Amino acid sequence: MSCKRKEKAVVVSQECIAEDIYSMWLQTEEIGELAVSGQFISMYTEDKSKLLPRPISLCEIDREKRQLRVVYRVTGKETGTEQFSHLQPGDRIEILGPLGNGFPLEAGAGKNVCLIGGGIGVPPMLELAKQLDAKKNLVMGYRDEQFLTAEFERNGELYIATDDGSAGTHGTVMDAIRENGLAPEVIYACGPAPMLRAVKKYAEENQVICYVSMEERMACGIGACLACVCQSREIDGHSQVHNKRVCKDGPVFLSTEVEI
Repeated sequence: MSCKRKEKAVVVSQECIAEDIYSMWLQTEEIGELAVSGQFISMYTEDKSKLLPRPISLCEIDREKRQLRVVYRVTGKETGTEQFSHLQPGDRIEILGPLGNGFPLEAGAGKNVCLIGGGIGVPPMLELAKQLDAKKNLVMGYRDEQFLTAEFERNGELYIATDDGSAGTHGTVMDAIRENGLAPEVIYACGPAPMLRAVKKYAEENQVICYVSMEERMACGIGACLACVCQSREIDGHSQVHNKRVCKDGPVFLSTEVEI
């Protein structure tokens, strides 16, 4: 049974933490208490010309205060995310959530685990790092400017990969894993498709259990419109073809379930 809610959340704080990257804390009524790591919320703009909400992954969850932290990238002028960036403490925003399936904590409990994030797939790995009881190697990939590094350092051993070589390994997250001799038993990953494809290949070649959180363009966020399907090995009972709905069946999948 779904536990999603629609409510008017209150902006607690907002700041720009890197170029075009914003961090916002939201006070909720119930969603903050119900959410788990790996889930997302749909955020609605006040612009009536933009009917569809924007799906934003959860970065941190404060159950006691019923607060959520989202870290998102502004994707251009006059976009939904650009409008979110102007919100101030005390402003209200309509949200729907929690949505999707989260990361299975039990799969990595007590094991040698790699949490891998790339780009805007970095933020959802923070709450997972906080909740997971395991030996955690955190491998984060950035184009250039880094964010959330202090928070990650408090929750595991942090390794950084940058496209321009300005910090850590000059290259990809997979380059960082090899350079540092990491040999995980379980992998959790979130990021762009090329990164996930490389992680999935590595996991299969090394017989490592791997969970991927997939980034797809979403419309409804609840599995009704089929705008965010990915190819799967099993036949989906909803569409009767080899598809999975990222928003409803995911966004977290066992890597062997899906084609990337």
